[in-house]
Amino acid sequence: MMIILWPAASSSQDPDRTARPRAARDLGIVIGRYQPGPLNAITDVPGVEVGQVTLIEGDDIRTGVTAILPHGGNLFFEKVPAALFVGNGFGKLAGATQIEELGTIETPILLCGTLNVPRVADALMSWMLALPDMENVGSINPVVGETNDGGLNDIRGRHIGEEEVFAAIRSASPGPVAEGSVGAGTGTRALGFKGGIGTSSRQVNIYNTGTYTVGVLVQSNFGGTLRVNGSPVGGDVRRLMRERQPGIDLEESPDEGSCMIIVATDAPLEARNLERLAFRALGGMARVGAGFSNGSGDYVIAFSSAEEVRIDGRGDNMLREGPHLGNTAMSGLFTAVMDAAEEAILNSVLRATTVTGARDNTSHAIPIDLLLEVCRNYRIIPPGD
Repeated sequence: MMIILWPAASSSQDPDRTARPRAARDLGIVIGRYQPGPLNAITDVPGVEVGQVTLIEGDDIRTGVTAILPHGGNLFFEKVPAALFVGNGFGKLAGATQIEELGTIETPILLCGTLNVPRVADALMSWMLALPDMENVGSINPVVGETNDGGLNDIRGRHIGEEEVFAAIRSASPGPVAEGSVGAGTGTRALGFKGGIGTSSRQVNIYNTGTYTVGVLVQSNFGGTLRVNGSPVGGDVRRLMRERQPGIDLEESPDEGSCMIIVATDAPLEARNLERLAFRALGGMARVGAGFSNGSGDYVIAFSSAEEVRIDGRGDNMLREGPHLGNTAMSGLFTAVMDAAEEAILNSVLRATTVTGARDNTSHAIPIDLLLEVCRNYRIIPPGD
């Protein structure tokens, strides 16, 4: 068995990963007008931490878990305002109704494979209940999302348990985020290529208010035809792969599949405007060519990490005060979240490595040289870049 912790493990464990671009913009592909944060990751949002465990065993276990922590404290006692938007509800998102009802999140957000949701939720409750001062807590709302990694993983084995969940949460860090075939993205596929975990961020200056960061992390596992800046490059890349690698076994590229999108911001937003922000994130998914099929589970969870809008879980919360951005301040954030979601999905595909798993199925990483060739043909990037 090989268990890899991110960010604790070195990328040298996977030589192919070091040869791939960190992000779309490293190839000259620029999405939108706003600049990313220093890490171009969801962890550019102050307080947000990400930890991941990748589980690889034998010929058929290719799975993992990804943990997103809105802040490093006890989330039950310092809840964050949050919202959920469902693009298509063919999924198993634990904790969804309480997010919708109360507009808060009180645990880390965990991502995993579909059939692992109950086991991961149980482990997450155990983690939370064991924290200091939680002895009298009798109800907790674990938030666990999923996509189906059964094409490459022995999904019926439900291999993620307490050990892996605890390790992912313990490894959470505010630093760089591993992307591609890692964590909950180890066995996922997207847009006809290997998919996985991807992230991106944008910084937005709102007049007379301040500069805020919007960060996005995705677990991409959906079908469609890959588009880059509006051009349908995916079909051309797959055609070139067949022409130049005779005999390559390319999986079909159906529209079926799902995507989990996590949106974080340090803008002080209440749940209502977080829901509006979550809805716009699906615009980024549409831009990259998503099929939005009948069998897709497309969910967006958005939260604010701003300290001034956190909710005290110890008191009675009869009266809450604090500054919130109003409706007229939202337009720049809407644009930013669409751009960050679009780039996060692209990054999940660009960073992913080829994986062979259950039933000897192989999901091929997108060849960077062929992608660049096609992008030049479409004039997405200048010749020679």
